[in-house]
Amino acid sequence: MKALTWHGQGDVRVDTHPDPEIQEPTDIVIKVTSTAICGSDLHLFDGFVPMMKEGDIIGHEPMGIVEEVGSGVTRLKKGDRVVVPFTISCGHCWFCEQTMYSLCDTTNPKPENARDAMGHSPAGVFGYSHLLGGIPGGQAEYLRVPHADVGPIVVPDGMTDEQVLFLSDIFPTGYMAAENAEIEPGDTVAVWGCGPVGQFAIQSAWMLGAGRVIAIDREPERLRMAKENSKAETVNFEEIDGPVHEHLIEMTGGRGPDRCIDAVGAEAHAANDAQALLDKAKQAVHLQSDQGYALQQAIMACRKGGTVSVPGVYAKTLTLPFGAAMNKGLTFKMGQTHVQRYLDPLMKKIQDGEIDPSFIITHTAPLDDAPQMYETFRDKKDDCIKVVLKP
Repeated sequence: MKALTWHGQGDVRVDTHPDPEIQEPTDIVIKVTSTAICGSDLHLFDGFVPMMKEGDIIGHEPMGIVEEVGSGVTRLKKGDRVVVPFTISCGHCWFCEQTMYSLCDTTNPKPENARDAMGHSPAGVFGYSHLLGGIPGGQAEYLRVPHADVGPIVVPDGMTDEQVLFLSDIFPTGYMAAENAEIEPGDTVAVWGCGPVGQFAIQSAWMLGAGRVIAIDREPERLRMAKENSKAETVNFEEIDGPVHEHLIEMTGGRGPDRCIDAVGAEAHAANDAQALLDKAKQAVHLQSDQGYALQQAIMACRKGGTVSVPGVYAKTLTLPFGAAMNKGLTFKMGQTHVQRYLDPLMKKIQDGEIDPSFIITHTAPLDDAPQMYETFRDKKDDCIKVVLKP
């Protein structure tokens, strides 16, 4: 099969790999019909995530048609059309029983790597470094899916790939981010980052009762999408005077947003100030691997007693104003998404016409064009916000 393969920082190629096979009775193999490039894939592309190896197959937002079914699978059959969550969960460990699926105790086949780095291992994840299992990903023609009775959701008849594909990751991720923000009716919610996860966090904030949503970015096409698709107020942080948090506090009458969502993560950009230059210098000598501008701003902006939700992906070291967080009494909620928890309710929202997730797609391309599309997405060329690949 053809599959997108990591060869080093800034170097991904479509290579030929052996077709996946059933390895355990609980596996299925799908023929991938659509798969997307995620913003967190850019962290791999740009070398921010440790423990990648040359030859790794990447990608974690796939869907397709079931081709083979292990003898222990009871929920699915050959020919079913399914969306596959990016997190792999066993369904029977303590964390899965608490519906904390992304914290599954059993599905990372190399848990010692994560334990060394984090203290504990989260669940295995498709195509996302040997820190999370080194499991072949879904930007490929075929994909082996472990624990198939726990993960994939069958797509109802009449729905397009584009409507349901993002149940694999970014729609549940944006929704859980808004849920983690503990939004109460009428709250003001500030969302850093108007990329795909940010767009779904904005939409979800409205669903959960926000009275006002403020979207922060610097890319005009992303801000335009946030405004046109959800009536969010927008802030281009390169066009304001002074720090973002001061601007937001002023916009909210001195109080600050009630809930803040960092949908940016490790590759945040900042205005051209001294801290940004210092952080770039630290990165150059490997003293700091992540840029925490969005999270720093969220902490400073959030009202006293408010909540900061973090769906953005971080890898290692951050410098944060934690004294401000403590003294302001902020609550933090974060983590990889418990995708399986959200599949049925969010599928219903799509079926009921409450949201059509396909609004996020700006580019569709064959798998062979994936290396070029990674560059287009990373460099935000051609107003690129979300890429769907068609193997």
